[in-house]
Amino acid sequence: MSREPGRVLNIKEEIEKANSTAVDRMMESEPHWVDMDIALKAIPGMKDRMLLHAGPPIEYERASGPLRGALIGAVIYEGWASNAEEADRLLRRGDIVIEPTHHHDSVGPMAGVISPSMPVYVLSDLRYGGKAYSNMNEGIGRVLRYGVYDPDVIERLRWMERVLYPVLRDAIRDMVREQGKGLNIKSLIAQALHMGDECHNRHVAATSILIKELAPYIFATGHDRSMVREAYSFIYRNTFTALNIVMAAAKLMTMAAHNIKYSTIVTTMSRNGTEFGIRVSGLGDEWFTAPAPIPKGVWFPGYSEKDANPDIGDSAITETAGFGGFAMAAAPAIVSWVGGSVEFAVEITRRMYGITYAKHKYFTIPYLDMQGTPVGMDIRKVVATGITPTINTGIAHREPNRGQIGAGIVTMPIEPFKKALRRFAEVYGI
Repeated sequence: MSREPGRVLNIKEEIEKANSTAVDRMMESEPHWVDMDIALKAIPGMKDRMLLHAGPPIEYERASGPLRGALIGAVIYEGWASNAEEADRLLRRGDIVIEPTHHHDSVGPMAGVISPSMPVYVLSDLRYGGKAYSNMNEGIGRVLRYGVYDPDVIERLRWMERVLYPVLRDAIRDMVREQGKGLNIKSLIAQALHMGDECHNRHVAATSILIKELAPYIFATGHDRSMVREAYSFIYRNTFTALNIVMAAAKLMTMAAHNIKYSTIVTTMSRNGTEFGIRVSGLGDEWFTAPAPIPKGVWFPGYSEKDANPDIGDSAITETAGFGGFAMAAAPAIVSWVGGSVEFAVEITRRMYGITYAKHKYFTIPYLDMQGTPVGMDIRKVVATGITPTINTGIAHREPNRGQIGAGIVTMPIEPFKKALRRFAEVYGI
């Protein structure tokens, strides 16, 4: 039976209106860093004996090596187990609940593991309301988010809780008291894009801006001088300091676009090291998944693709919000980290315009004559063109407790987008 022409036209109009609303809300969201707190107190639905992880839901038995390693490390960090074997047994028995960060308005890079005692950034959307959360960045290499749980990693996490967290918490609270609304992260991203970052795998400018804004408050916290020096030196040396804060900002932007009836805009894109998954604004919280691909990378000495785990992490929330890999044309120097050429970086950005709804009003690219970045992935365009999102990413070893082995580029599979479009047709009777 043929569909009524009037009804088809009406559905198209509803989709267009919904997508315009969703993408406009994504762009107009006003994420500000306003506080820090302990995850158990801050994150909605967080419980004792619960761990959050990146990507779509997964059982521990199916978890990738780096995710298992990070979960084991978090169990040791919490003091629920004294060694990896004991932690593994607790997780296999189901004594510890594991749930996706995205189900708790949170995000984390790579394995993305957040445990109850971990300090988290608290960001608030001053335009649409809502809050989002992320953990603190440890740096690169042998760190928890890459699945490493050796004693140095656990001690660093405890130092971050004991020293770094109180200094940053008191600094941001002083800023809020003085300025009334904390640090504007959308403005920080916009500036960083004009200074050579794309704000996913390159945060040199973003971290510099962050430190410049925060430094007066850090040095006025009143903490012991050596403690302040330690904290400041750590964030200064780690160019990825801004990553987790920027990810939480992107989460707020996409939350503002979520749950809009008839919208075909992607509002979540994430990987758990086993599966890649998306969620769509007009389809609520249902996940659409496929096996996660292995990135093509620039390898640390002694490693190659055969050592690599499939892609992992919540950091694709940056591309979902219209920057990161979608803005690689703004960051030519990133090719020294993830591979490729400057022309390739520009081509990625240009290709992403073919699957997105709009050009961003506020995130612009100097090299492309100040065009807005591609924003608002549309599942219809992905399926129609066959073009899927290309992002940049860190690469973890496929085994637990091995860490980062490179960085690179990864193109996502089309199957989740096809599944989502079929589901959209079912839900809306198309």
